[in-house]
Amino acid sequence: MLRASDLRTRDVISAADGKRLGFVEDLEIDPSTGRVIALIVPRRSSWWGLLGRQEEHIIPWSEIKTIGADVILVDVGSHH
Repeated sequence: MLRASDLRTRDVISAADGKRLGFVEDLEIDPSTGRVIALIVPRRSSWWGLLGRQEEHIIPWSEIKTIGADVILVDVGSHH
């Protein structure tokens, strides 16, 4: 079984271009089933976040290709 804390230690990588998206900051959970429905990964921002709120990648569970020992490969669409 995989724990939420285990996900936070893995790099999230785009399978399409190999770009590092960051680390999992939070999870979106379906309250009725307790299942993870999305990973939330903060976007890197210029100026170290000084120019306002930091945006996030919200990656639906369906876009996760593989969860490995060190990385999570995701197939993010153009909406990210």
